[in-house]
Amino acid sequence: MPTLKLKSTHHLYYRQIDGESGKPCLVFLHEGLGCISMWRDFPDRLCQLTGCPGLIYDRLGYGKSSPLLQSRSLHYLHEYALEELPAVLQELLPGKPYILIGHSDGGSISLIHASTQPVSLKAVITEAAHVFVEPETIAGVRGVYEAWGKGQMKGLRKYHGDKTEMVFSSWAETWLSSWFTPWNIEHLIHSINVPMLIIQGEDDLYGTSAQVEAIAAQSASTTRIKMIADCGHSPHQEQPEFVLQLMDDFLEKFGK
Repeated sequence: MPTLKLKSTHHLYYRQIDGESGKPCLVFLHEGLGCISMWRDFPDRLCQLTGCPGLIYDRLGYGKSSPLLQSRSLHYLHEYALEELPAVLQELLPGKPYILIGHSDGGSISLIHASTQPVSLKAVITEAAHVFVEPETIAGVRGVYEAWGKGQMKGLRKYHGDKTEMVFSSWAETWLSSWFTPWNIEHLIHSINVPMLIIQGEDDLYGTSAQVEAIAAQSASTTRIKMIADCGHSPHQEQPEFVLQLMDDFLEKFGK
């Protein structure tokens, strides 16, 4: 897997998927405990279905990329959206059209990035994106934090290696901290000027339909929303066939 060196202090691991040269690249942004491998084969299947090329990468601190060098702040998602993501795009997709597909934290990053109205961005798809912190979010994270304390999250080590404890603690402690509770990006949504597909499972452990409703209410662009029954926080894993078709239909109409 190739490495992208950003600045002089860290590198990011990434993977590219072949596709038709005239189509926009699908850029996949993983969840708050995720990485390239945790997408499984979904990116490859979606690229094959749509004919689009793809790009997946481990954000700083995750998977096979360099570890985090400092504590997170209230603006950590903004830093990924406005600093790291543009740098990756500039190096790997300079001037080329792209579509963001973000899961959870990756969905929030997609919305923040899109609010700056990048010229080459053609559309946004999110799964389980957050635009504010709900009591349900805190309760969900707290439950996982307790499971971590009981040693029930050992599977993460397969993906993050010796960075696993940092990955988990950075995520959980940020969302459970009182200083993060005011975090809210609703005011950015109206600035997004590309079509959006907003997906969320009805049984999402970390958020309610209020997230989707807030995005739809603030949006000034063409926005499709879909709440999926019998589905939790990871629609692309829990109902892959349905989500593949949902995304393909959206991209056929709006992703050009």
